[in-house]
Parts: sequence; C-alpha cells; structure tokens
Amino acid sequence: MDHFLYRDGALFAEDVPVSEIVAAVGSPVYIYSTATLERHFKLFDEALAGMDHLVCYAMKAASNQAILKTLAALGAGMDVVSGGEYARAKAAGVPGDRIVFSGVGKTDEEIRAALTGGIRQFNVESEPEMRAIDRVAQTLGVVAPITVRVNPDVDAKTHEKIATGKSENKFGIPIAKAREVYAEAASMKGLKVIGIDVHIGSQLTDLEPFRLAYRKVAELTETLRADGHEISRLDLGGGLGIPYERGNSAPPLPVEYGSMIKEELGHLGCEIEIEPGRLIAGNAGILASRIIYLKEGEGREFMIIDAAMNDLIRPAMYSAHHDIVPVQEAEPGAEQQPYDIVGPVCESGDTFAKGRMMPKLSEGDLVAFRSAGAYGAVMSSEYNTRPLIPEVLVKDDQFAVIRPRPSFDEIINRDTIPEWL
Repeated sequence: MDHFLYRDGALFAEDVPVSEIVAAVGSPVYIYSTATLERHFKLFDEALAGMDHLVCYAMKAASNQAILKTLAALGAGMDVVSGGEYARAKAAGVPGDRIVFSGVGKTDEEIRAALTGGIRQFNVESEPEMRAIDRVAQTLGVVAPITVRVNPDVDAKTHEKIATGKSENKFGIPIAKAREVYAEAASMKGLKVIGIDVHIGSQLTDLEPFRLAYRKVAELTETLRADGHEISRLDLGGGLGIPYERGNSAPPLPVEYGSMIKEELGHLGCEIEIEPGRLIAGNAGILASRIIYLKEGEGREFMIIDAAMNDLIRPAMYSAHHDIVPVQEAEPGAEQQPYDIVGPVCESGDTFAKGRMMPKLSEGDLVAFRSAGAYGAVMSSEYNTRPLIPEVLVKDDQFAVIRPRPSFDEIINRDTIPEWL
C-alpha cells in the first residue's frame, strides 16, 4: 500500500495534488510520502515483535537526510555501505550504536571514521578486511564489534545483478570456511565477534530462499557456539521485494517474513537485525515527468518525456518495470494505445517502456512512475549535463523540497580549469 491515490480524477501524494507540486518545483521531480515511509517501517518492526531486534534501514535505497530523519525518529537503525553513507547517517542524528557498516571494500579511512564516531558492528566480508579492521582498531586502542558475512550458496531467484548469496558472487565468506575464519577472528586483539551476517540478494518474491539460508545460519550458530564463540546477534540482511507491476502476484508481506524468521531462528535466543531498504522506500516515492513530444515512428508512437535514464536508471540497468500512470486519471473505459516511453538522453538505452498500453495522452500532460522511491534519486547522475532533479517530501497537506535542482552555473562552476588553459 502507498499514499499516492486518485481523488476526483487527480493523482495526490497524501493530501497534496501532484500537479501542484510540479507547478511549484518543475519537472521531472521525485516525490516521497512520509506516511508510506512510516507505515512500511512499522510493518517490519511489528513483524518481529516478541524478539529482541533492530530494523536497520538499508539507506543505499534512498539516502536523503529528510528520509533518514523520518525513519530515525521511529527508532530505525541504519545499514551503511560507505564512509559517505556513514557520514549521512551521523548527520541525520543516528547514534553510532544504531549503525551497521556493510560493504565489500571498506578502507582504512572508513574503518577509522566508524570506530572513532561509534559503530554497532562491522559486517566483515573477507579475511583481508577482517585483518584491516583488527589493525586499525588496535592502532586506536579500541575493540571493533564484528559479524562475519557468510555466503550460503543459496539461489535467491532474483535478477542476476542483484543476487548476492551464490558462490560466484563477490559477497561474503563461503559458509564452508566459516569455522576457520571465526577461529582467526577470535585470536585478534582488536576484534570482538558478536554474531553472523547473511544477505542473499534483493527483490526476492518468495520466502523459500530466505528459509534455506536461515537454516544454514541456524546450523552454523550451533556449530560456532560449540567451538566457544559468542553468537548473540544474527544480521539477516534485507531483500524482500515489492510489487512493481500492479495486478501481478504480490511478494510476501513483512508479517509473513517475520513469522518465518521466528520459526527458523527463534529458538537460538539471538538478537535479530534486518536491513530492509527497497520495501520501506520503494513504494514511498514516485517520479513525476511531463510529456515533451508525441512522435510518430515506424509502426509505433514514441512518448518523449522530460525524465531520462540519468534520473531513473533502473530500466536501462536491470530492464526493470515501473508502472507509469497519467497524473490526470483517464475516464473509465478510455481507449488505450501502445507507447514507447523514452527520455531525451542521447542513448538508445534511454527507454523506460516499449509498447506500454496507456490512455491517449497529449503533449504537456504529466505522467508518474510508481514505485520509484528506491534506487531512483540515489543512482541518478548529471549525464548530458542534465541537472539532478529535485526531491520533495510530503506530509499530510504540506510539502517541502528536500533536494533542490541545481542551476547550470552551479554544475559548471564545480569544474576547475588548469592554469595552463
């Protein structure tokens, strides 16, 4: 469920007409709903009720300060994957003991910043990284809390570019090597082992891969405890999918996911961490765009809009589907026709949909990409010197620009000309 609904034929974001936001801010524009962000976080929090747990928002999905502050106010932790994301979480007021540091390429500088500023744990991805954390921690005279990310070799049955739990993926340590790696960690003076980490991929629409991975984690927990390790925390990652295409079968609900976690891991008495990102932010955002031209092609009609692949790269990168709807609702039974919906960037890949059936529209009309709150603005660029588009947050009948659109002068003036020119 989200809070982008039609009222009297007009698409609203909570209690604000989308057309009113576009009139004030321009297009294209990202629009987020506070009510949807809050609702989706609470669904995960409630799903784990009765267990010691922390829901850490995977902020790579959408990392604007206003979004982070909205979730932090509800008690969310943060899952970060870079020094920049760590700095963003801290700037949003999230205390270090609620920040989990993931990612396969942590640098000494990033490790030092987290140990100095406070960290809940590092999710260690490799033996070299583990040794680096130990070295930096000892230099600082502190002890770093860690979990080790194990790769359970489970097929998440998702897009190959967002699968992370198979043996050929770059993430984590093969689960068969876990005892050896944990033994080495226990010998290091700068580390304190507190648990196990696992994450098998993103946009999963079936609970079975999770179940298979978590059973392997449960077995490993018992084995490591028998070896003398303290395993008090299980970081289960994120990955639960969202319904990008309405009318198709819906992915499992957070409450079903929570019940499965309790079934598979509840007997271990561990604190549970989960790291949802897409399911919290995805349906909490839309991308509004205006039609520039309708162009007759060879046996097709192109809808050329002012949003482009640099604003929303998921379709070009993952062949991802987004429902695209008119901001002014069509009359019931209105005639539909196929459009190839494309942007103005000089790349054939700047295509959002081919043969998409939509009501007949006109130049100047507004359309909205649904489920655009995750991996939209955060993956955008200024390719073709197209300014990053504004982000707007709505709360009830109010809205605020939370990232303005830069001017061309601001973009160009970031360049530095060498003195020999």
